[in-house]
Amino acid sequence: MKKIAIIPAYNEKDSIVKTVNDILKNAPGFDYVIINDCSKDNTMDICLYNGFNVLNLPINLGIGGAVQTGYLYAYRNGYDIAVQFDGDGQHDASYLNKMADFLVENEADMVIGSRFIDKEGFQSSKLRRAGINYFTKLIKLLSGVTITDPTSGMRMCNKKTIEMFANEYPRDYPEPESTMRLIRHKRKVIEMPVKMRAREEGVSSISSMKNQVYYMIKVTLAILIEKIR
Repeated sequence: MKKIAIIPAYNEKDSIVKTVNDILKNAPGFDYVIINDCSKDNTMDICLYNGFNVLNLPINLGIGGAVQTGYLYAYRNGYDIAVQFDGDGQHDASYLNKMADFLVENEADMVIGSRFIDKEGFQSSKLRRAGINYFTKLIKLLSGVTITDPTSGMRMCNKKTIEMFANEYPRDYPEPESTMRLIRHKRKVIEMPVKMRAREEGVSSISSMKNQVYYMIKVTLAILIEKIR
């Protein structure tokens, strides 16, 4: 099976080399593509210098647009499995082949790497965990499905889901919304435990209180709209 890691990157100059090397060393059988989302630092220069497989977006599309570009690349190049793998160093590539086996064995449409099943590794801040728990309860209320880590960016999809996301994918903060979309379409979404690392470099896009409030309101409305579509 053809497998690929989609690496959305925005100002990841300090971690992108480590991220790619982690995949090359610890995820044999996986290709990768970096989606440089019009970074303002020298992320693109570093990718070119190291000969990395990179697509350079001419304008900043945000995380949703960058990830959808990766799914479109995977779809057009005939990949059977694609995983979102963040460029900030938080994800561990040693889990990728385990996730692929888990996806195939359970005939799932998407496997989410969850920090909160075994509660090991970096567990995020108390405020972030409260928000994650809120979305877990909201998705459970609307769908009956429990997703312990609905904001996890470590998500692996089969070929059918790759095609779906290549054609349509949420733009802002897409993880909870796209998960709800799959559930609404009766796709099988499951989780497996993973350990994640704390961000070593860079700043989260929702680090400010203003952005956190916007995030909670926007994603709540998106999930509710997804439910009634």
